[in-house]
Amino acid sequence: MLALTDKQQRILAYLEDFHRLQGLPPTVYEVAEHFAIKPSTAFAHLRALQRKGYLRRTSKARSLTLLKRPSPPPEPAPLLAIPLLGRISAGLPLLSEQQIDETVHFDPSLLPPAIANRPLFALRINGESMRDAGIRDGDLIVARHQPTAEPGQIVIALVDGESTIKYYYPAHGRIELRPANPAFASRYCAPGEVQLQGVMAALLRTC
Repeated sequence: MLALTDKQQRILAYLEDFHRLQGLPPTVYEVAEHFAIKPSTAFAHLRALQRKGYLRRTSKARSLTLLKRPSPPPEPAPLLAIPLLGRISAGLPLLSEQQIDETVHFDPSLLPPAIANRPLFALRINGESMRDAGIRDGDLIVARHQPTAEPGQIVIALVDGESTIKYYYPAHGRIELRPANPAFASRYCAPGEVQLQGVMAALLRTC
């Protein structure tokens, strides 16, 4: 069976409901009136449904016969409940029930499967140091817990007891935490001065 368009699926559902309630199929003109379309457009949709094997129709009135009902759309995956741990500028707390401010619900289909199955947390952005990466003041980010990162990834790093979100570039025995805003300077740290808390996985724009 060929795939159906959204309109064709709705027409099939209407044909089924009409027959169940009235005991007979609708006419082409009743289909057109129900969907506020021209009869010629209704004919075109019905011919397409015939070609796709879902419908049989003869020249007689009320001869629309359903041959196959479309498969119901798959149930959407349940939303992920991700703990929101506060603002990134305040120092990243440990993940525990007592330290969760609230919960953010997030569609797992927006995350790669390998990430969606890992421990995640959310933080609210405070400041504009990552503005040119599309991360703005007040936005929410979703990050995955991990203590390592690849060069160029956006990380949540703990430095001198405060958390920051920056690009991560290790080189020549030191770590560069690079902003995405020319008004801010990179910060260079010895490896022992930086504790990676996670890597950014998604952005939730708040406005």
